[in-house]
Amino acid sequence: MSTSTTTLTMHRTFNCTAENVFEAWTTPELMKKWFFTMEPTNKVATNDLRVGGSWEIVDHRGGKDYRAIGEYLIIDRPNKLVFTFKMPQFNDLQDEISVEIKDLEKGCEMTFVQGIVVPHEPEWTEEDIEKAMKEFHDQTEQGWGYMFEGLKQLMETGKITYPAL
Repeated sequence: MSTSTTTLTMHRTFNCTAENVFEAWTTPELMKKWFFTMEPTNKVATNDLRVGGSWEIVDHRGGKDYRAIGEYLIIDRPNKLVFTFKMPQFNDLQDEISVEIKDLEKGCEMTFVQGIVVPHEPEWTEEDIEKAMKEFHDQTEQGWGYMFEGLKQLMETGKITYPAL
């Protein structure tokens, strides 16, 4: 299968420490509140926080389980986390995600970068590939936007106001 990769970069600031945000990315009790899932629909939130260790989230929506898994590649607490991401129920493609967090005078800033692997259909033209890359980028950005809004609420108020389920 041929593929292309598009890069998504997002920045967010939080009114808390870098350590707090790092914890939200790596502690199952916090991950299940916002990371590819919501607490009311989460079935699994686990991780083995070490280089080579894995993480897994299973969210149950609309009668289906959605499983996201990955492996930790770099752990530099609380400044940087690099890990793989894939959803095996859709395909075998694997993205790489980097999260860098730095303390500011007030709060912290997170820089999120995802290399999104976009699969190609055999008959696609360059135009089709560009269109698919834009769609994957924009849909991924929208999804993370929702998740980061939840993360911000969690970090700054201790809870997330979920949309009506």
